[in-house]
Amino acid sequence: MSTQNLYLDPQIRNWVLFPITLVMILVGLLRHYATLLLTSPPKKQPLNVIREQRGVLRAQILRQSSKQSPLPPSYYHTISSSLVEAFHNGDYLKDGPRDPNAPPPPPANPLTDPGAMDGMMENMKKQMVMNIPQMVIMGWINFFFSGFLVIKLPFPLTNGFKEMLQRGIQTPNLDVRWVSSLSWYFLNLFGLNGLFRLILGNDNGADSTNDLASSPFANLSNQASAPLAPGQDMHKIFLQEKDSLELAETTYKWVGDGIEDRILAKWGKIQLPSKMNGSGKEKVL
Repeated sequence: MSTQNLYLDPQIRNWVLFPITLVMILVGLLRHYATLLLTSPPKKQPLNVIREQRGVLRAQILRQSSKQSPLPPSYYHTISSSLVEAFHNGDYLKDGPRDPNAPPPPPANPLTDPGAMDGMMENMKKQMVMNIPQMVIMGWINFFFSGFLVIKLPFPLTNGFKEMLQRGIQTPNLDVRWVSSLSWYFLNLFGLNGLFRLILGNDNGADSTNDLASSPFANLSNQASAPLAPGQDMHKIFLQEKDSLELAETTYKWVGDGIEDRILAKWGKIQLPSKMNGSGKEKVL
């Protein structure tokens, strides 16, 4: 293919490239502050609900750190035994201990749960703040700047990028490094995320990567895998944690076991006894 010598009018830079970039930045800032205004403050949960959630979290932290636990044996076994007994009796359930003769309650419907509905409404607000400005900007670019080439990238690219960089330009022989106005919009849509994080912080409403996970029903899929999601049978979760704590008792090891000898061996005062490792060589403990 012969070398293409194309020159852009400076007016395209001033009246197409810069306006699109500036509008994308301003819309991103507007989305961030609109999201802050539309986001409702979290509702306070009852004390018994918080106690139920913290009970599961406490058990998870205890058993996950059992192999190198910072708690001495007396404290660890006391806490573990207390949690096992409380989980077995249902002391942490928000509605109190369950009657063993009573039938299990029916599974809760997430669509009737107030907390789930509030989460769906929050996600719908975020989707609205994202979709409406993007639809307006795309219509504005298609109406006023359709068919414009706005910039040429300074590095070589393969033809696989042609469809991504030259949307709206039906010219098969054009150098792939040229970028159309519509493609420049999509590049700015995701490329400005770093600038927004620098200006607004990591947790901002202008970051388009956060919008991919904020569909109206995204929280329902998250609740299916979350251990503390509304609608799950907490009694079964407590029984599972009870079994896990009993299993963690067999793998418990205090991190301070033999600490005196290990410190003396580290400074060369004593030598710990060695044992054979898997390769048949001696290994100093």
